[in-house]
Amino acid sequence: MTKTTGYRTSPFSTNRRMVSASAAVGRSQNNIQALTEVDITEPLRIINEHKQKTGERLSLTAYIVTCLARAIAKHPHLNAIRKGSRLILLDEVSIGVVVEREIDGEIVPENMGVQAAQRKTYQQICDQIREAQEQQGEDMGALSDITWVRFIPSFLFRLFIRLASKNLWMIKRFGAVGVTAVGMFCPRNQATWMIPLVGGATVALAIGGIVDRPCIKDGQLELRSHLCLTFTFNHDIVDGAPAARFLTHFSELLSSGELLFAETDTATEGKRPGVRIDPGSTQ
Repeated sequence: MTKTTGYRTSPFSTNRRMVSASAAVGRSQNNIQALTEVDITEPLRIINEHKQKTGERLSLTAYIVTCLARAIAKHPHLNAIRKGSRLILLDEVSIGVVVEREIDGEIVPENMGVQAAQRKTYQQICDQIREAQEQQGEDMGALSDITWVRFIPSFLFRLFIRLASKNLWMIKRFGAVGVTAVGMFCPRNQATWMIPLVGGATVALAIGGIVDRPCIKDGQLELRSHLCLTFTFNHDIVDGAPAARFLTHFSELLSSGELLFAETDTATEGKRPGVRIDPGSTQ
């Protein structure tokens, strides 16, 4: 390449082709979106006080995943996938969390699965996510022991993703629920919402920016920190009213900050993992 061309080229890597295929599959899904803001003043206060006392910075993303898992467990009809004329309802809540990793010198997003997330503490989920983020220089799929994915020809990526979104082994591992934390790259007080292309998830959450809003609290005007969130629901499975009830429950749980130091949810302990099939559903 000469200096007079005015541009340079680089290969469109296998990792980027996999991301592109996932986005293409997501465009074909019948999705509805909900853009909302949740007051996270209290959890942020707890996180900041903990850092001042101990020097440890707690992960807001892990806290959101913890709250999401507990909320999904209380609304089990969202923890499902469609296979033809049947709905497969999962007993365990697994959540796929997208993390950025450096692979062969390239920064790429990769999905990791948090299995049985509704039975894990915040600290357990935090440790799992941070361990995944620290892994570098490994093949795509290393986070979930599916490194063989790199041997799939690029022209079959879309077919693989479509099949994986209906495969029970993959769903149990990565979940019907997904989270991407793009908000960590947004400047504070920049209200930002992202609408992701969902590759097969029934419920997907995109975490946006944090912005301070003037609010009336106990009769007093004060600035409250609000988190911008975008939820995407597969409309084949989830209707608007159930989605709204779920959002209300999730928002209240997230705002409270109570799960930052909560132990395992005893109401879900001992539950045998598996799936249930709704044979009467035609959705």
